[in-house]
Amino acid sequence: MGAYILRRLLLMIPTIVGIMAISFAVVQFAPGGPVEQVISDLTGQNQGGDRLSGGGGDLGGQSFNDESAGKYRGAQGLDPEFIAKLEKQFGFDKPPLERFGKMMWDYIRFDFGESFFRNTSVIDLILEKMPVSISLGLWILILSYAISIPLGIRKAISDGSRFDVWTSGIIVVGYAVPSFLFGILLIVLFAGGSFLDWFPLRGIVSDNFHQLPWYEKIIDYVWHMTLPLITLLISAFATTTLLTKNSFIDEIRKQYVTTARAKGLTDSQVLYRHVFRNAMLIIIAGFPGAFISAFFTGSLLIEYIFSLDGLGRLGYDAVVKRDYPIVFATLYIFSLMGLIVSLLSDLIYTWVDPRIDFERRDV
Repeated sequence: MGAYILRRLLLMIPTIVGIMAISFAVVQFAPGGPVEQVISDLTGQNQGGDRLSGGGGDLGGQSFNDESAGKYRGAQGLDPEFIAKLEKQFGFDKPPLERFGKMMWDYIRFDFGESFFRNTSVIDLILEKMPVSISLGLWILILSYAISIPLGIRKAISDGSRFDVWTSGIIVVGYAVPSFLFGILLIVLFAGGSFLDWFPLRGIVSDNFHQLPWYEKIIDYVWHMTLPLITLLISAFATTTLLTKNSFIDEIRKQYVTTARAKGLTDSQVLYRHVFRNAMLIIIAGFPGAFISAFFTGSLLIEYIFSLDGLGRLGYDAVVKRDYPIVFATLYIFSLMGLIVSLLSDLIYTWVDPRIDFERRDV
């Protein structure tokens, strides 16, 4: 197993480099980069000096003439020297290959630089937004699996019963309705939209959270998290529930289950000693995707609807504003965590079913 883990760790290096290289190449051809963002502010609003970070200089001292900078849309009338200063400030005065090499060298050392437009380091921004994403992702992951696995097992045991039919109906409806629409419905009903005003609409804690005693902190946290979690949970557990049910049904119908029952084992013993281990393999296989989705990609619209300032919203705003240090840093972190979680998932495979030996397989 040690050799397999080492090979997987070594394979992470070209995988990460490939992901970053493709993304970096796409960005080179994407219109509306950070230089264009500043130019747009200058030509459209006659301002934008506040968006310059890292000593871009006083715009009032720049001379404007009729020379066209030529490289950027909307740059006509701006001093080419000013355009060159913007390029140097954002690092675009160097060849793309050199910029990519420097970026990867910095990222290996977890040096993500500073945001183009926020005047702070990228790692500080990520750490600032992390509590919101952890709160949403961790609870959704725990609650969805805590509901999905027992419910899926119960549905498999009572396949075709009235319980199975009406729970399947609820699951299908919950999965079909987009989570953001359900979130809006909860806001209208319970957050002061048109009916009741029971829950807050902003943040994961109140402004005076640090002044509250410990038991009121717990109540305040639950109070803020109730609606976002319900919104995400409605669709989060549907897929895993049906997957669990189908996996257990497939195992229950196999010959070894009939043999185990013939030996005098009870249904409970057959289910949890034999069927559970085999049926859970397919559930474990989906864990890495569920983990990454729950923590980083599944809550963007929910963060906007409930005014939660997490990593999903940070990444989206960075893409819109072409704040490339944040875009590439979050991509790097997400990809690295996805690869690590995938490796952990394989290790859990061997723990659930010792018959699986990855060392005998080609990676």
